[in-house]
Amino acid sequence: MSLIDLITGNAGNQVAADAENKFGISRNQVIALLAVAAPLVISYLRKKSQESPAEADALNNALDKDHNGSILNDPSQAAARQAEGGSILDHIFGGQKADVENQLSQSTGISMDKMGPILGMLAPLIMGYIGQQKQENGVTSGGGLGDLLGGILGNASNQVQQQKAQGSGNPITDILGSVLGGAQQSQGGGLGDLLGSVLGGGDQQGGLGSIIGNVLGSGGNQQQGGLGGILGNILGGK
Repeated sequence: MSLIDLITGNAGNQVAADAENKFGISRNQVIALLAVAAPLVISYLRKKSQESPAEADALNNALDKDHNGSILNDPSQAAARQAEGGSILDHIFGGQKADVENQLSQSTGISMDKMGPILGMLAPLIMGYIGQQKQENGVTSGGGLGDLLGGILGNASNQVQQQKAQGSGNPITDILGSVLGGAQQSQGGGLGDLLGSVLGGGDQQGGLGSIIGNVLGSGGNQQQGGLGGILGNILGGK
């Protein structure tokens, strides 16, 4: 299963439908949010795994214990594991979680009071996907996670480019391609640089918010400098 399959396939669509029913927002908005959140979380975890063997081992243990990929076959777990997902995001974003949620809210049109709970539903799905890929690729220790996560991102980027070359791209691959492009451009610097580049969508004019705004017709509530620039400043000290 590729990252695009996760986002646009049965698992992503069922979680989006559950969120739509629970929170009364557009299913397309949730899928667009997943197209941003999945590569963002994977990029973050990749960087942390590469920087710290202890972080890599902790992630490996968490995947073995709680994220074996079963959620991909039963996406209804996502709603039941919303609180767990919130804890996952607390660990990922730390004290900047509210700032990240605010900027994602502006770019997707999902209100702040719903952004946290919806991300909480998406986080176990993303982690379950990483766990499934870990098993499929025979990764048994933290030392192999950096390459695994990098491979997930690289394969998704290649698939997006192939679809565009074949003229078979769609709005979701446009969003995913923008986010992946930002991740690839951020090879150095701190975590703030990484998150800023990922959420900014690389060098595309207007940033990711403009792309999502055009796709969803949300008006692109984008502050000057783009989402990536804002988050780069917010998170640059981490």
